[in-house]
Amino acid sequence: MKKIGVLVLAFWSFLCFAQEKEQKMKPQETEVWEPKVPVVTPGINNLPPSDAIVLFNGSDLKQWVNAKDGKEADWIINNDGSMTVKNKSGNIKTKQNFGSIQLHIEWKSPKRLEGSGQHRANSGVFLQGLYEIQVLDNNGNNTYVNGQAGSVYKQSVPLVHAAVETGEWNTYDIIYHQPEFDLGGNVTQQATVTVLFNGILVQDHFKIIGPTKFIGYPKYEKHGKGPLILQDHQDNSRVSYRNIWLREL
Repeated sequence: MKKIGVLVLAFWSFLCFAQEKEQKMKPQETEVWEPKVPVVTPGINNLPPSDAIVLFNGSDLKQWVNAKDGKEADWIINNDGSMTVKNKSGNIKTKQNFGSIQLHIEWKSPKRLEGSGQHRANSGVFLQGLYEIQVLDNNGNNTYVNGQAGSVYKQSVPLVHAAVETGEWNTYDIIYHQPEFDLGGNVTQQATVTVLFNGILVQDHFKIIGPTKFIGYPKYEKHGKGPLILQDHQDNSRVSYRNIWLREL
Protein backbone atom coordinates (compact mmCIF):
# COMPACT_ATOMS: atom_id res chain seq x y z
CA MET A 1 0.00 0.00 0.00
CA LYS A 2 2.88 2.32 0.83
CA LYS A 3 4.32 1.85 -2.69
CA ILE A 4 0.94 2.60 -4.25
CA GLY A 5 0.67 5.76 -2.20
CA VAL A 6 4.11 6.88 -3.36
CA LEU A 7 3.19 6.22 -7.02
CA VAL A 8 -0.07 8.17 -6.72
CA LEU A 9 1.76 11.07 -5.09
CA ALA A 10 4.39 11.03 -7.84
CA PHE A 11 1.72 11.03 -10.55
CA TRP A 12 -0.12 13.98 -9.04
CA SER A 13 3.14 15.85 -8.59
CA PHE A 14 3.97 15.31 -12.28
CA LEU A 15 0.47 16.39 -13.32
CA CYS A 16 0.63 19.55 -11.24
CA PHE A 17 4.09 20.33 -12.64
CA ALA A 18 2.86 19.87 -16.22
CA GLN A 19 -0.16 22.10 -15.63
CA GLU A 20 2.01 24.74 -13.96
CA LYS A 21 4.45 24.65 -16.89
CA GLU A 22 1.60 24.96 -19.41
CA GLN A 23 0.22 27.97 -17.53
CA LYS A 24 3.64 29.64 -17.80
CA MET A 25 3.86 29.03 -21.58
CA LYS A 26 3.38 31.86 -24.03
CA PRO A 27 0.91 31.54 -26.96
CA GLN A 28 3.81 32.03 -29.40
CA GLU A 29 5.39 28.75 -28.29
CA THR A 30 2.75 26.78 -30.23
CA GLU A 31 2.57 29.03 -33.28
CA VAL A 32 4.10 27.91 -36.61
CA TRP A 33 5.18 30.70 -38.97
CA GLU A 34 7.43 28.98 -41.50
CA PRO A 35 7.46 27.81 -44.22
CA LYS A 36 4.79 30.02 -45.73
CA VAL A 37 1.79 28.30 -47.33
CA PRO A 38 1.75 28.55 -51.18
CA VAL A 39 -1.01 30.73 -52.61
CA VAL A 40 -3.39 29.13 -55.13
CA THR A 41 -6.07 31.22 -56.81
CA PRO A 42 -9.37 29.31 -57.02
CA GLY A 43 -10.98 28.98 -60.42
CA ILE A 44 -14.21 30.86 -61.08
CA ASN A 45 -16.94 30.18 -63.63
CA ASN A 46 -15.90 26.53 -63.83
CA LEU A 47 -12.26 27.35 -64.56
CA PRO A 48 -9.37 25.38 -62.97
CA PRO A 49 -7.28 26.77 -60.08
CA SER A 50 -4.08 28.66 -60.84
CA ASP A 51 -1.72 25.72 -60.20
CA ALA A 52 -3.68 23.14 -62.20
CA ILE A 53 -2.35 21.18 -65.16
CA VAL A 54 -5.04 21.49 -67.84
CA LEU A 55 -5.37 18.22 -69.74
CA PHE A 56 -8.25 19.18 -72.01
CA ASN A 57 -8.96 22.79 -72.95
CA GLY A 58 -11.97 22.10 -75.15
CA SER A 59 -10.25 22.72 -78.47
CA ASP A 60 -7.63 20.02 -79.09
CA LEU A 61 -6.11 16.74 -77.89
CA LYS A 62 -2.49 17.88 -77.77
CA GLN A 63 -2.09 16.48 -74.25
CA TRP A 64 -3.28 13.00 -75.33
CA VAL A 65 -2.18 10.08 -77.49
CA ASN A 66 -3.56 6.68 -78.37
CA ALA A 67 -2.87 4.47 -75.35
CA LYS A 68 -1.84 1.46 -77.45
CA ASP A 69 0.47 2.81 -80.14
CA GLY A 70 1.27 6.35 -78.97
CA LYS A 71 -0.09 7.89 -82.15
CA GLU A 72 -2.29 10.98 -82.26
CA ALA A 73 -5.51 10.67 -80.23
CA ASP A 74 -8.48 10.26 -82.56
CA TRP A 75 -11.49 11.10 -80.42
CA ILE A 76 -14.13 13.60 -81.54
CA ILE A 77 -13.85 17.30 -80.60
CA ASN A 78 -17.29 18.91 -80.29
CA ASN A 79 -18.34 22.53 -80.81
CA ASP A 80 -19.38 22.85 -77.14
CA GLY A 81 -15.81 22.33 -75.88
CA SER A 82 -16.18 18.65 -75.08
CA MET A 83 -14.73 15.49 -76.60
CA THR A 84 -16.52 12.21 -77.31
CA VAL A 85 -15.22 8.67 -77.49
CA LYS A 86 -14.75 7.63 -81.12
CA ASN A 87 -15.98 4.05 -81.26
CA LYS A 88 -13.22 1.44 -81.65
CA SER A 89 -10.49 4.07 -81.97
CA GLY A 90 -8.92 2.89 -78.71
CA ASN A 91 -8.23 4.28 -75.26
CA ILE A 92 -6.40 7.58 -74.99
CA LYS A 93 -3.77 8.51 -72.42
CA THR A 94 -2.00 11.65 -71.30
CA LYS A 95 1.47 12.31 -72.66
CA GLN A 96 2.57 13.19 -69.15
CA ASN A 97 2.85 10.69 -66.28
CA PHE A 98 1.61 11.40 -62.78
CA GLY A 99 1.77 10.09 -59.23
CA SER A 100 -0.57 11.32 -56.50
CA ILE A 101 -3.12 13.81 -57.82
CA GLN A 102 -6.28 15.81 -57.30
CA LEU A 103 -8.32 15.28 -60.47
CA HIS A 104 -11.37 17.09 -61.80
CA ILE A 105 -13.20 15.59 -64.77
CA GLU A 106 -16.71 15.98 -66.19
CA TRP A 107 -18.55 13.37 -68.25
CA LYS A 108 -21.96 12.64 -69.70
CA SER A 109 -23.73 9.85 -71.51
CA PRO A 110 -25.71 10.54 -74.70
CA LYS A 111 -29.42 11.34 -74.28
CA ARG A 112 -30.36 8.56 -76.68
CA LEU A 113 -28.87 5.40 -75.27
CA GLU A 114 -28.14 1.98 -76.65
CA GLY A 115 -27.56 -1.26 -74.74
CA SER A 116 -27.98 -2.22 -71.10
CA GLY A 117 -25.90 -3.36 -68.15
CA GLN A 118 -22.20 -2.80 -68.84
CA HIS A 119 -22.95 -1.89 -72.46
CA ARG A 120 -24.74 1.38 -71.76
CA ALA A 121 -22.49 4.46 -72.04
CA ASN A 122 -19.53 2.62 -70.53
CA SER A 123 -16.14 4.27 -70.16
CA GLY A 124 -13.63 4.66 -67.35
CA VAL A 125 -11.00 6.90 -65.80
CA PHE A 126 -7.78 4.95 -65.13
CA LEU A 127 -5.52 6.53 -62.53
CA GLN A 128 -1.85 5.93 -63.37
CA GLY A 129 -3.24 3.86 -66.24
CA LEU A 130 -4.05 1.04 -63.80
CA TYR A 131 -6.85 1.82 -61.35
CA GLU A 132 -10.30 2.42 -62.83
CA ILE A 133 -13.04 4.70 -61.60
CA GLN A 134 -16.07 3.50 -63.54
CA VAL A 135 -18.08 5.69 -65.91
CA LEU A 136 -21.49 4.24 -66.81
CA ASP A 137 -25.10 5.30 -67.27
CA ASN A 138 -26.91 3.67 -64.33
CA ASN A 139 -30.18 5.55 -64.49
CA GLY A 140 -32.73 2.75 -64.74
CA ASN A 141 -29.95 0.39 -65.76
CA ASN A 142 -29.33 -2.70 -63.64
CA THR A 143 -25.79 -4.10 -63.32
CA TYR A 144 -23.41 -5.43 -60.66
CA VAL A 145 -22.95 -2.73 -58.04
CA ASN A 146 -19.16 -2.85 -57.97
CA GLY A 147 -19.28 -1.99 -61.67
CA GLN A 148 -21.65 0.96 -61.61
CA ALA A 149 -20.77 4.64 -61.95
CA GLY A 150 -18.62 5.88 -59.08
CA SER A 151 -17.23 2.44 -58.24
CA VAL A 152 -13.59 1.50 -58.06
CA TYR A 153 -14.25 -1.07 -60.75
CA LYS A 154 -14.79 -4.55 -59.29
CA GLN A 155 -13.26 -3.45 -55.98
CA SER A 156 -15.41 -0.93 -54.13
CA VAL A 157 -19.14 -0.22 -54.38
CA PRO A 158 -20.03 3.51 -54.33
CA LEU A 159 -21.69 4.71 -51.13
CA VAL A 160 -24.62 6.14 -53.11
CA HIS A 161 -25.73 6.57 -56.72
CA ALA A 162 -25.30 10.30 -57.34
CA ALA A 163 -25.70 10.70 -61.12
CA VAL A 164 -27.74 13.47 -62.71
CA GLU A 165 -30.29 12.84 -65.47
CA THR A 166 -29.09 10.96 -68.53
CA GLY A 167 -27.56 13.35 -71.05
CA GLU A 168 -26.57 15.93 -68.41
CA TRP A 169 -23.03 16.59 -67.19
CA ASN A 170 -21.65 14.66 -64.22
CA THR A 171 -18.57 15.67 -62.24
CA TYR A 172 -15.90 13.53 -60.59
CA ASP A 173 -13.51 15.14 -58.11
CA ILE A 174 -10.90 12.57 -57.17
CA ILE A 175 -8.13 12.57 -54.56
CA TYR A 176 -5.68 9.80 -55.37
CA HIS A 177 -2.51 8.77 -53.54
CA GLN A 178 -0.20 6.40 -55.38
CA PRO A 179 1.02 3.14 -53.79
CA GLU A 180 4.49 2.76 -52.31
CA PHE A 181 6.82 -0.21 -52.81
CA ASP A 182 10.03 -1.45 -51.22
CA LEU A 183 13.18 -2.33 -53.18
CA GLY A 184 11.95 -5.90 -53.57
CA GLY A 185 8.76 -4.75 -55.29
CA ASN A 186 6.48 -5.47 -52.34
CA VAL A 187 3.73 -2.95 -51.68
CA THR A 188 4.34 -1.12 -48.41
CA GLN A 189 1.41 1.27 -48.72
CA GLN A 190 -1.67 0.68 -50.85
CA ALA A 191 -2.99 3.33 -53.20
CA THR A 192 -5.98 5.22 -51.83
CA VAL A 193 -8.79 7.08 -53.55
CA THR A 194 -11.54 9.45 -52.49
CA VAL A 195 -14.26 10.28 -55.04
CA LEU A 196 -16.87 13.02 -54.98
CA PHE A 197 -19.59 12.32 -57.55
CA ASN A 198 -21.42 15.58 -58.31
CA GLY A 199 -20.16 16.85 -54.96
CA ILE A 200 -21.36 13.77 -53.05
CA LEU A 201 -18.91 11.41 -51.37
CA VAL A 202 -19.03 7.94 -52.98
CA GLN A 203 -15.52 6.60 -52.20
CA ASP A 204 -14.03 7.48 -48.81
CA HIS A 205 -10.24 6.99 -48.79
CA PHE A 206 -10.64 3.48 -50.18
CA LYS A 207 -7.49 1.36 -50.12
CA ILE A 208 -7.15 0.04 -53.67
CA ILE A 209 -6.47 -3.71 -53.76
CA GLY A 210 -4.42 -3.64 -56.96
CA PRO A 211 -4.66 -2.82 -60.68
CA THR A 212 -8.12 -3.18 -62.21
CA LYS A 213 -8.88 -6.64 -63.63
CA PHE A 214 -11.99 -7.68 -65.55
CA ILE A 215 -11.44 -11.36 -64.70
CA GLY A 216 -9.68 -12.57 -61.58
CA TYR A 217 -8.29 -10.85 -58.51
CA PRO A 218 -6.05 -7.78 -58.54
CA LYS A 219 -2.43 -7.95 -57.40
CA TYR A 220 0.07 -5.14 -57.10
CA GLU A 221 3.19 -4.99 -59.23
CA LYS A 222 5.80 -2.33 -58.60
CA HIS A 223 5.45 0.74 -60.81
CA GLY A 224 6.30 4.41 -60.94
CA LYS A 225 4.31 7.33 -62.26
CA GLY A 226 1.74 6.62 -64.96
CA PRO A 227 -0.65 8.37 -67.35
CA LEU A 228 -4.31 9.15 -66.97
CA ILE A 229 -6.26 6.90 -69.36
CA LEU A 230 -9.79 7.39 -70.69
CA GLN A 231 -11.47 4.24 -71.94
CA ASP A 232 -13.03 3.43 -75.29
CA HIS A 233 -15.24 0.48 -74.30
CA GLN A 234 -15.66 -0.29 -78.01
CA ASP A 235 -19.43 -0.73 -77.89
CA ASN A 236 -20.50 2.66 -79.24
CA SER A 237 -20.67 4.18 -75.76
CA ARG A 238 -20.53 7.79 -77.06
CA VAL A 239 -19.47 9.09 -73.63
CA SER A 240 -18.29 12.71 -73.66
CA TYR A 241 -15.72 14.46 -71.45
CA ARG A 242 -14.85 18.07 -70.72
CA ASN A 243 -13.03 20.35 -68.27
CA ILE A 244 -10.24 17.92 -67.32
CA TRP A 245 -7.54 19.23 -65.01
CA LEU A 246 -5.43 18.00 -62.13
CA ARG A 247 -3.11 19.16 -59.38
CA GLU A 248 -0.08 17.10 -58.45
CA LEU A 249 0.06 16.24 -54.75
